[in-house]
Amino acid sequence: MAKSKKNFNIAVIGAGAIGIDHIRSFQQHPAANVVALAEVSAQRGQEAADTFGIPDLVTDYQDLLKRSDIDVISIALPNFLHASVGIEALRAGKHVMVDKPMATNAKDAAKLIAASKKHRRRLMVGQNMRFSPEVQTARHLINQGKLGDVYHAKTSWSRRSGIPRIGSWFTQKQFAGGGCTYDIGVHALDRALFLMGEFEAAAVSGQTYSQLGPLGRGNGDWGKGEVDKKAKFDVDDLAVALIKLKSGRTVLLEASWAAHLPENDFFTSQVFGTDAGIMLNPLRLIRPSRIGYVTEEVTPSTPLVNENRMVHFIDVLLGKVEPYVKPAESLAVQKILDAIYASSASGREVRIK
Repeated sequence: MAKSKKNFNIAVIGAGAIGIDHIRSFQQHPAANVVALAEVSAQRGQEAADTFGIPDLVTDYQDLLKRSDIDVISIALPNFLHASVGIEALRAGKHVMVDKPMATNAKDAAKLIAASKKHRRRLMVGQNMRFSPEVQTARHLINQGKLGDVYHAKTSWSRRSGIPRIGSWFTQKQFAGGGCTYDIGVHALDRALFLMGEFEAAAVSGQTYSQLGPLGRGNGDWGKGEVDKKAKFDVDDLAVALIKLKSGRTVLLEASWAAHLPENDFFTSQVFGTDAGIMLNPLRLIRPSRIGYVTEEVTPSTPLVNENRMVHFIDVLLGKVEPYVKPAESLAVQKILDAIYASSASGREVRIK
C-alpha cells in the first residue's frame, strides 16, 4: 500500500489549533513536505501559510484532491467531516491521516476503512497519546508479563475548567457529534485499551452529563474557530462508562471538560494485574514485596516508534515500520463511544455485536 518513494507531499485540511499541530508535526520529518493548506477562514489560512512557509493556500479542499502531486491528506476538521472528507481523499488516491475521533458513528468509520482497503491507501487515526514514551514503555512491561494476568483498567482525562470555548463547534452536537467523550475521553479510552492489548468490547454501561457547560461555566481557551454566543450547548461535559471486553476483562472510563475537581487537568491510566499494577503519568510500577507494597517510578525506555504520530505515519509510508494505530482498533474504539451515548440515552447496558 505504501509507495516506493523517498518523499511525500502533504496537504493539511484545516488551520485551527489541531491543524497547526498537524503542520508542525509533519515538518519534523525530512521526507515530509507540507505543500498545501485548505482553510475556509482567509485570516487563519494566511497566518498558518505564512508561519510555516506553505506555498499553496486554498479555501476549497477539493482543489487539493485533484492534484496528482499530493500524496497525503491530513484532516484537521470538525468531527462530523472526518469520515466524508477522508473517504473523498481515499477515492482520490491519497493516504489519509485523520484526527480523532475517527468519525461520529461506527457505520461511517467502517465506510472509511472500506474506502482505504478498496483504494489501497493508508489510513491512520491520530491517537497521539499512545505514542508517548511512558505509554510505549508501559505496554512493553505488560507484554513482558511484569503485571501477570491483566484483568482491569481505570482511565480518566478530567478537567476542572477545560471546555474548548463555549459556542465553538466543539460544543455543538451538529458539528462535534459529542462533547468531552469525543474530545478527550477517546484519548483516555484508547490508551487503556492499547495498554491492555484488547479493543473489542462485549458490553458498555455509560452515562453522560451536561451540567456546567449550559450554564456558561467551565470555559477554556482551546481552539481557533469562530464562537457563536447564541449557539446551544448540547453536548456532554462529563461522562462515565464501564466497558466489558470480550475476554471478560473491564475498563472504567471517566472524562470531563468541567467538574469541581481538586486538579485543573487530571490525565491518568491504571492497569491491574495479578502480580503488579501500573499507573501513569508519571509511569509507576506498584508491586508487593517482603516489606509490603513498593511503588517504583519507571524511567521510560527508548520508544519503539517515534512519539510524533505524523513522523510515524511518514515512516509507515516509507515502509520502515508497521502502523502503531491500526484502523480496526480505531473502529472498535468508535463502537464503544457509540455505545456510551446509546447506553446513556436508554438507561441500559448496550451489547456490541
